Amino acid sequence: MRHAKSFTLATAAVALTFTLAACGSEAPVLEDPSASPSDEATELDGLTQITVGVLPIVDVAPLYLGVEEGIFEEHGLEVEIVKAESGPALVPGVTSGEFDFGFSNATSLLLAQAGGNELQIVAPGNFANADAASDFSSLVVPAGSAIASVTDLAGKKVAVNAPKSLLQATISSQAEAAGVDPATIEFVPMGFGEMPAALAGGAVDAAFVVEPFLTITKQAGATPLDVAFASLDPELMVAGYFTTDAYATESPEVVEAFVAAMTESLELAQGDSDTVREALDLYTEIDPAVKSEMTLPTWLPEVSEDSLELQAELAQKYGFSEGAELDPSGLLP
Repeated sequence: MRHAKSFTLATAAVALTFTLAACGSEAPVLEDPSASPSDEATELDGLTQITVGVLPIVDVAPLYLGVEEGIFEEHGLEVEIVKAESGPALVPGVTSGEFDFGFSNATSLLLAQAGGNELQIVAPGNFANADAASDFSSLVVPAGSAIASVTDLAGKKVAVNAPKSLLQATISSQAEAAGVDPATIEFVPMGFGEMPAALAGGAVDAAFVVEPFLTITKQAGATPLDVAFASLDPELMVAGYFTTDAYATESPEVVEAFVAAMTESLELAQGDSDTVREALDLYTEIDPAVKSEMTLPTWLPEVSEDSLELQAELAQKYGFSEGAELDPSGLLP
């Protein structure tokens, strides 16, 4: 990979270190700089400066890859990737103008829109991998667990990354299909990095993890169950890059350039997994033994309206929207 000058990073690094109890190994240190981006796009060396708020997770590898390979520069963009402190901070970061674009799961964006935020998904983020057995996500149980399938989850504590999340909807949907009342499952919100230790230490009975934590928990002896994003839909769009309706109206050329660059970056990532794994070194520290084994998400260039409709249906079914009507078409440009 070549170093492109459009890859702008701030100087202060923030590292999140998660230690796995019981097995004595460390989960990856996920790190990314933070900075105070400009309130609006500006010109520098003929390039338009933009800021993109993300979490330093595997899912956003195509963005880093595209910047590093000069794809965004070729489309006239100088990109500053800014680490958000948490997933819930991304929507207010974009609506306040701190970020021009952000990355978030589709369920959160649907709920944010229902809460009065005028947003649109301009490019897809990542997708499920064909079937539950080969997905980059999975519900896992610790070694020796008596839980053999989703039918055993009644009365159990299950870790999810956030309440009212796509993870919770996925588990609830699969549990209900198996005859288990989702209300009997105790969902315990925690960060993905906390889940391996919580699982190994017995704080939860099961955890819904994504890579690289899926591989980390498996290497520690955990057993995946047949519950994953792909259980909902083998072609499920999990997340997307979004902006505000106002920004899209005020800066249509910038949005068009961003979409074109993301499309190329997603296609490059999907076609070259080795280069993607190299790109992870730009913003994460993942044990090479984990990085080489873990399953990457699927990256496709088109936003899936079907996925938005499915997630809206599940969010309303399980009461995430608190009675508010969700409008999947409203998130489309």
